[in-house]
Amino acid sequence: MTTTTPAAPPQVVPLPEPAPKSRRRLTPYWLLLPGIAWLVVFFAVPMVYQASTSLQTGSLEDGFRVTWHVATYWDALVEYKWHFFRSFGYAATATVLCLAIGYPLAYTIAFKVSRRWRNVLLILVIAPFFTSFLIRTLAWKTILSDGGPVVGALDALHVLDVTAALGLTEGDRVLATPLAVVCGLTYNFLPFMILPLYTSLERIDPRLHEAAGDLYARPFTTFRKVTFPISLPGVVAGTLLTFIPASGDYINAQLLGSPSEQMVGNGIQKQFLNVLDYPTAAALSFILMALILGIVTVYMRKAGTEELV
Repeated sequence: MTTTTPAAPPQVVPLPEPAPKSRRRLTPYWLLLPGIAWLVVFFAVPMVYQASTSLQTGSLEDGFRVTWHVATYWDALVEYKWHFFRSFGYAATATVLCLAIGYPLAYTIAFKVSRRWRNVLLILVIAPFFTSFLIRTLAWKTILSDGGPVVGALDALHVLDVTAALGLTEGDRVLATPLAVVCGLTYNFLPFMILPLYTSLERIDPRLHEAAGDLYARPFTTFRKVTFPISLPGVVAGTLLTFIPASGDYINAQLLGSPSEQMVGNGIQKQFLNVLDYPTAAALSFILMALILGIVTVYMRKAGTEELV
């Protein structure tokens, strides 16, 4: 007879002890700590410093000290009120133009081309980011130069007569006019409009369009009743990403405009670097931030959407 050796019982591997509940509860906060530290060091601290600077008086020779001189805000607002009007006017115009140009392009990329060409078009949209913002703006000085093909074509089509009547150009030239500044802003910030719009449109289920067609809706009705309402988060995100940086921009007005087209960013630059009046420059920065925050808050409430893509 042969005897069989009984198999050894399986070894039981002890499970790791679960982490204490308090440690698990603190894990999300530990993950947030690097981001919070970054915001504190590079946002909160500079903001506090700028706030104290705006309440100082003195000069560069004698030094500045905090005297709680709040009248600096009123003086800055009165002196640069037209700069604020131009900043928000140019930014709003550029935002509307970016939406008018970007929405059809984003719609075409999302629905009318194959996936391979979709990627190519998206690369072309972000391709300008591979070039310096300053170089892109300087290129527009060549494009809109007097006697160039663009200005010649606009003059031949009598477009400059219409823009001159609207106060956007002067005579037969485009450079150093409001139109040149708006063109530069529109071009430089157009990708900020297209990408959120494409992201919002690309998420729309094509079967919704098919269902609208089955219900005998015309293409324009489908767009008005289905596509555009669903894409509103992208519209809101794109307009904010365009309007906010365009309001504080000063490169386009500096290179494409004249002193009469300067925006509030040019005033801040002048006070910081030329006049060396740091309290006024800091006050202008805070006024601009407060006005933008107010405009954005009202716009978000009127838009009636909470989901941003």
